[in-house]
Amino acid sequence: MKIKDHHYLKEHHPNLMTSIHSGLLKSQIQLLIIIFVFSTLIIPQLAFAEVFIVPHEYVGYFDSNGIYTVVGNIKNENEFAVIPTISVSVIDYSKTFSKTIHHVPLTPGEQIPFKIKFPEVLGNTPILMPAELTLEKTKKDATPIKVLYDKTLIKFKDGHLTGRIQNTGNSTIFFPKVYAVIHGYEKVLDVVQNIELINKIDPGEIVNFSMYRDPSITDEVSFYSCFAPVDTTVIPITAKKNGGDFDFRYDSGAWYSAPKFNEEGTILTMRGYNSYPLETYANFEFQPISGKEKFNVTLNDKPIKFIQSEDEIGFWHVAFIVEPTSQGILKISGFEKGLPPETPKVPQWIKTNANWWSTNKISDSEFLKGIRFLFDKAIVFVPAKDLSPESNWKVPSWIKTTAGWWSEEKISDDDFLNLIENLVKRKIIII
Repeated sequence: MKIKDHHYLKEHHPNLMTSIHSGLLKSQIQLLIIIFVFSTLIIPQLAFAEVFIVPHEYVGYFDSNGIYTVVGNIKNENEFAVIPTISVSVIDYSKTFSKTIHHVPLTPGEQIPFKIKFPEVLGNTPILMPAELTLEKTKKDATPIKVLYDKTLIKFKDGHLTGRIQNTGNSTIFFPKVYAVIHGYEKVLDVVQNIELINKIDPGEIVNFSMYRDPSITDEVSFYSCFAPVDTTVIPITAKKNGGDFDFRYDSGAWYSAPKFNEEGTILTMRGYNSYPLETYANFEFQPISGKEKFNVTLNDKPIKFIQSEDEIGFWHVAFIVEPTSQGILKISGFEKGLPPETPKVPQWIKTNANWWSTNKISDSEFLKGIRFLFDKAIVFVPAKDLSPESNWKVPSWIKTTAGWWSEEKISDDDFLNLIENLVKRKIIII
């Protein structure tokens, strides 16, 4: 469903009533027509009527690298969470360029900024078209990260800002980020995020962050608004590899474009930009092909230091520091030929745990840690109010038989996940 402007209703059917004559019967007909037209126009929009891109916070500009950049801010005034997808089009001469972002879940009463870059735009006067917003209703609690609005939240004379965030939840959050909208005295200037990498933030922990506008923006900064702490946002990219599409993601204070594999499918090349006068970070996520890949990274053909690691799902991460105001050709080598196998919904280690638990090789608590992981990653869902502290975890022993069937693939992942979700909702399993 596409979100339409609220003024849409006022601009249609202006002469609806002119053909209706006086008299009691005709008045009744008139009333029925009014009700019909009103309901026809209004009802289809009610589901997502209060999720919108703030008009005066949707702008385009050329960044310090000459890349046309579009920024905006989405606001959710509904009583439920949504996953927004933003489609932006720019007309440059006679060509239209369009890009789409599938954003993170947006919880009730919150807002989330976005930024899209168009390196294809080469003209000086591009035309930014109205954005299209589609939504998917979802279930998600607000990220338990709060910006501390105290004396440490400071805007400096050069326009940059420093502050602190705190994890107010009960579990560690990995790679959190903070977005914000920068306002000038007459208009919105930019959408920014924290420039430093935050690996994790433990419950109760307080972490510093800083933000900078793009160097191409010379207007004086008036204030920052719409602070949006998030825990999962990354930028998806697709590159052609060995006759197919290779999907990967990255999280960075820098920006990367034009990904391309060599003919063998073993070296990935991209162009990278860091507009900011401070060092930032890049963290690339790749799905494994064999799980034995050994990567190397160069910038402009010079080796750079990096860290290769594997996350709990089995995906590779290649992370490194990006120097201030730098740009060049990034090469990541060490990929194996071919494309990754299809990714299972549930990580293999959880299924292995189920097998060990069903044969009494590990304890209930060790098995439940894997089940809790499924809830933390929203692979299965129950409301937060139904979750209990770890000290209260328990599971009936008869479920061991089902867990054993699942580990032996006698029942499907979906069957097992539906069972777990149902048992938690009924409080037969307490997580």
